[in-house]
Amino acid sequence: MPTAVADSSALVSLGVVAESPPDPLSVFLTDYDVTVPPEVVEELRDIASYDDDHGRAATVVLDRRDALTTETVDLDSTFPLDDGENAAVTLANECDASLFLCDEFNQLGLIHASLANTRLVTTPTLLSIFVRTDQLSSGDALTLLDNISTTRSWNKNSYVQRTRSLFEQL
Repeated sequence: MPTAVADSSALVSLGVVAESPPDPLSVFLTDYDVTVPPEVVEELRDIASYDDDHGRAATVVLDRRDALTTETVDLDSTFPLDDGENAAVTLANECDASLFLCDEFNQLGLIHASLANTRLVTTPTLLSIFVRTDQLSSGDALTLLDNISTTRSWNKNSYVQRTRSLFEQL
């Protein structure tokens, strides 16, 4: 099974829609050996402490923590992002992960440049992968993307809009 490293941002995105079928978090956890650094688990715990949609989504992910492998890495003190992204990028490089799932849209260029042999994937791209592999219909992916976008305030994000238009064309 291919290894995927995930950041808390993308796991929260998947957690937003995990309780209503189809469940992309379950598909992700089934298709990949999902590995995270402890810093991501700690970020999820912090997010889960809030009584809002993000907190509930983080709680959904933490409830499935047994499906996540946790591996510790040394942080790169020069990496200009928070400890979660720092540790997750380092882990992706160290374990030669097939993909790195991250929704830090404002930092995608930096994150992409920091990955050695790992494909950077966002949640919208992951949904499109699930459509191409017949694990989601394009209609279901569009509905999930709309629900995630509303919760995560992505409605004006051009990257998300582009993915939405692809689903609408299918």
